[in-house]
Amino acid sequence: MFKKILIANRGEIALRIIRTCKEMGIKTVAVYSTADKESLHVRFADEAVCIGPPPSNQSYLEIPKIIAAAQITNADAIHPGYGFLAENAKFSEICRKHDIKFIGPSADMINMMGDKATAKKNMRKAGVPVVPGSKDIVKSVKEGKKLAKEITYPIMLKATAGGGGKGMRIVYKEEEFQEKWDSAKQESAASFGNDGLYMEKFVDNPHHIEIQIVGDQYGKAAHLSERDCSIQRRHQKLAEETPSPFMTDELRQKMGTAAVLAAESIKYEGVGTVEFLVNDKREFYFMEMNTRIQVEHPITEEVINFDLIKEQIKIADGAKISGKNYLPKLHSIECRINAEDPYNDFRPSPGKITNLHIPGGHGVRVDTHVYTGYTIPPNYDSMIAKLIITARTREEALKKMKRALDEFIIEGVKTTIPFHAQLVSDQRFIDGNYTTKFMETFEMKQP
Repeated sequence: MFKKILIANRGEIALRIIRTCKEMGIKTVAVYSTADKESLHVRFADEAVCIGPPPSNQSYLEIPKIIAAAQITNADAIHPGYGFLAENAKFSEICRKHDIKFIGPSADMINMMGDKATAKKNMRKAGVPVVPGSKDIVKSVKEGKKLAKEITYPIMLKATAGGGGKGMRIVYKEEEFQEKWDSAKQESAASFGNDGLYMEKFVDNPHHIEIQIVGDQYGKAAHLSERDCSIQRRHQKLAEETPSPFMTDELRQKMGTAAVLAAESIKYEGVGTVEFLVNDKREFYFMEMNTRIQVEHPITEEVINFDLIKEQIKIADGAKISGKNYLPKLHSIECRINAEDPYNDFRPSPGKITNLHIPGGHGVRVDTHVYTGYTIPPNYDSMIAKLIITARTREEALKKMKRALDEFIIEGVKTTIPFHAQLVSDQRFIDGNYTTKFMETFEMKQP
């Protein structure tokens, strides 16, 4: 077993990994920017190394600094968490060259699935349903317009190195193709240093359903059922639940089989998520694979009593998986609590937390790194907590979520707690009648 793991991340996911490592008897090393010197992951790790100033490209994205931190602390593995370098093939390969185990897939696996155009090509070969679209990166506007006529409008332009909604544009007609093309390429280059675009048929009003998978070093994979991530704003997830209210037993079996096929086709190692778009006829299409732990992984852990971080570490250390697929026995919902003002277009609200009360009780879990007196820096993602509710039924989970949100007090900054309180009281959400278009018609009621 690993003796010491460096966590190349920050915030709640770094703290989450540290907790599991402590339970496994593994020493931990935190890295941090000067903006995060008072963060809990720095306090609770066995060792901590400052790797630079607040900007991510001078700290959490600086591969040489992270490798140096691992070497001077004699860490024998690095856990990347999610975001930052978690899906960076170069980082995975550099770790390998320095005899430091990257807790995640190899560079080849990341390359096969991290580049979205390449991922779709690989999934076609594996026999996984894929949204109709370009087989490779689209090289020119002329080529794009020709293909768009073949697959018919509306189409979606997507950054091949993208994520989080960056570099994505819906094109409804040929006359707007050039403008959307230029805009998507510009944003892709600025966000990812790669302006490559691919194209696919735009699936209107879909459900966004992902399948959690695990794979070992010996080519075997299994799935841990689904999560419904359809509540999104500008392609950013706001809340997730499992099981999906849209799911049927037949669809779960088909999607689970497809996800395992996707993972085994590249001999995937570690935990990952295969994401699908599902239309109203319950036809599903591969969208992308996240080759890392997901923000929303706790709801899967809760419904099947399974520590995904522990499994990830054990697999990286050479453990075999049983190959058993898991089905949810309970119902779990996660609300992402962001330091944003939901009454003002969800604008970020960094600053000092002057008062904090975290809800508790049976079936209530809160993953967070903040505390009273903590100052939320403006340099990073605005998520500050995840409220995870688990109950025997969806109805019970919704009632428990309402109660927990009512107890959740954060003062000094604006948060999305009021949004979630209104979300779980919305009749469409209560009925499970929602798609990725839900937020287009949702309006915050003023207090």
